[in-house]
Amino acid sequence: MARICVITAGHLATCPRMLKAADTLAAAGHSVRLVSTRHVDWAVAADADVRRRRPGAWTWTEVDYSRATAPLARLRGGARYHLARRLSAMLGPARASMPLVLRGYARTHPELVRAALSEPADLFYGGTTGAIGAVAEAGRRAGVPFALDLEDFHSAEQAGGADTALGHGLAERIEKDVLPEAQVLTTSSAAIAAAYGNKYGVHPVIVHNTFPLPSCPPALDASPGDGLRLYWFSQTIGSGRGLEHVVRAAGLAGIAGELHLRGRPVPGYLESLRSLADKAAPRLRILHHAPAPPDSMVETCAGYDVGLAVEPGFSVNNRLALSNKAFTYVLAGLAVILTDTPGQREFAAGLGDGAALCPPRDTPAMAAVLARWAHDKTSLARAKAAAWRAAQRRWHWEHPEDSGALVGAVEKALR
Repeated sequence: MARICVITAGHLATCPRMLKAADTLAAAGHSVRLVSTRHVDWAVAADADVRRRRPGAWTWTEVDYSRATAPLARLRGGARYHLARRLSAMLGPARASMPLVLRGYARTHPELVRAALSEPADLFYGGTTGAIGAVAEAGRRAGVPFALDLEDFHSAEQAGGADTALGHGLAERIEKDVLPEAQVLTTSSAAIAAAYGNKYGVHPVIVHNTFPLPSCPPALDASPGDGLRLYWFSQTIGSGRGLEHVVRAAGLAGIAGELHLRGRPVPGYLESLRSLADKAAPRLRILHHAPAPPDSMVETCAGYDVGLAVEPGFSVNNRLALSNKAFTYVLAGLAVILTDTPGQREFAAGLGDGAALCPPRDTPAMAAVLARWAHDKTSLARAKAAAWRAAQRRWHWEHPEDSGALVGAVEKALR
């Protein structure tokens, strides 16, 4: 039995990938400690729910920089982060010192390292944007192996101006420094694995963002009538996620229905989306739901017809990513609409009748899919059943190519 420290720069409830890693490695017999942060007020209760459901499974160390409970730590970390970022911009990511780069890339880098090193470990494993450097530094300072999870292609993660370019430059500098030394790398899609291979000559193990099979099979009946119940979720509800495209497609299809959105809306966004629906899709109702704990995500999908994984490909990473939404939808027995991006294409093909693949921003193509499923409920029921069969066959966390691949990769790093 090894002592493994799993590290994320997010909350327990906002980083299901590292949460599953901690659960799975503990179930495999290892002694696991999870290091996470506390900085988003709404996620604190969700973190408590996560711990309540796992009494004694693993231990937990929290880095608190919440405005409510650690205002001084928040101010100190924020000032350090912004100063390091300004200095890194002046010098350039290639010339700035590595300590400066790390602090300009991750707001809580020193605190995460300190928390990770607060107890002995035989291996440090972690991911998320702000934790990669901390995992590597903890391993180096402790003189033990470290393994990194590259869920996203961090050096091309966003779209934007000068600050985005700076962030990508800092990410690239860190990746060049730490990836060659990592005992094992994991990632979330074949497309992201290929991108890292092309850029750095590394070969990450693919561990998909699947979720455990539900205890009971989902209901696969289509909703009655000629409308559709559409579902989408994320931590943040805002522009640039393809939702405006869905509204326009529903309007072009002329269908009745409901678009259910779960997450924290950007101020004013729901009002603007409803205004768009009033003009472009008057038969579509938009309903909002509060965020749910990660253990409830499959359950909260139940009862809908179609899950939406409609990322518009706004950045290189967005085109390479395979949305964890899609894995959640199929476990709940939903038909899935996915945008035709390199990251999602192969997965959609594997779902067969359970998925419809639409080019990004192709409103007529999505409208045709919505119209078909709205007016032919037999076809919709077949799609829901096909999605569920695919989930049972391959797309669940218990599959050896996902949880098994993670355990195998981590235990390889320990040898």
